[in-house]
Amino acid sequence: MAGTPGTAASGNRIRLGLLFGGRSTEHAVSCVSAGSVLRALDRDSYDVLPIGIDPQGRWVRLPEDAEALTAPGGSLPTVNAAAGREIAFLPDPTAVQGALGGVDVVFPLLHGPFGEDGTVQGLLEMAGVPYVGSGVFASAAAMDKQHMKALLGAAGLPIGPYAVLRAGQNLPEPEQERLGLPIFVKPARGGSSIGISRVDAWADLDIAVKIARASDPKVLVEAAVVGREIECGVIGQLDGTPARASLPAEIIVSSPSGFYDFDAKYASDDTRFDVPARLSPTALERVQLVAVTAFEALDCAGLARVDVFLTPDDQVVVNEVNTMPGFTPMSMFPRMWEASGVAYPALVDQLVRLALRDGAGLR
Repeated sequence: MAGTPGTAASGNRIRLGLLFGGRSTEHAVSCVSAGSVLRALDRDSYDVLPIGIDPQGRWVRLPEDAEALTAPGGSLPTVNAAAGREIAFLPDPTAVQGALGGVDVVFPLLHGPFGEDGTVQGLLEMAGVPYVGSGVFASAAAMDKQHMKALLGAAGLPIGPYAVLRAGQNLPEPEQERLGLPIFVKPARGGSSIGISRVDAWADLDIAVKIARASDPKVLVEAAVVGREIECGVIGQLDGTPARASLPAEIIVSSPSGFYDFDAKYASDDTRFDVPARLSPTALERVQLVAVTAFEALDCAGLARVDVFLTPDDQVVVNEVNTMPGFTPMSMFPRMWEASGVAYPALVDQLVRLALRDGAGLR
């Protein structure tokens, strides 16, 4: 690299590589997240190098154009390789990283496989480049919902009943009886609710599995949990104290699908968000404790969003842990921290400085 990781390469400014796009089905969401972060960064503190990965996997140095990463008129943005200069990343800590311009730190705003799942984290570790967020193991474990649930269960955290279908497998009748109806069928290693179906009749199971397998050959089948949908943000602390939980938020869905699907998240006005959620003091404490415990159980770093169900008797059931939650204007993670007293620019700055403090390699 052109500078020592963890130091500012341009005077007192931090040279930040903003990595976004990617090969997953969440490509567009990543682009919108990157546009939001670009707008929030203080140019007195940061030099920003936008680096897009197009849907075919080509890495491209792009101009600083937040508007190009906005969803205009309901359409979704994408990384266009023709709009910049194609680059090759060399995972060699002894080489001058001309492709990344000697960045001090990378913010891998990538969602889903080939980005949030430990692959890019491993590449950056090999190059000796500090990066925002969890390391290789935590990223991979959280992305694979089967292994995530196993680790959370081993830590004593409550999880709902589920089954795993690998390629070519069907859900046998005893498992159908155990899970009951309704169920939710989803890709085991996906996000943004892409490929998820609610199934209210067993006759509809095969088509739901087919939809999920369009994103991932491994499929998770989950029993429905009766309760409120609550999300909670977790971030690491610069002073070395334990990770902190945000005020939680509640998602109230009235979409045609009956659950928080992709349209309800990004393209619909039928979803209401209570930020912060209206919780009793007991429920608030339980949600925050479970969120931090889940963060620690997966060995997360930097940030995570923990999604839970709150049952009618105020019990908390963990649904998912997202190690790189969305940063779009509608995304819950920055909104929860805003409600907790941490504004969007300060949140991004804290995450970058955590990454610089921890550096690359074993932590």
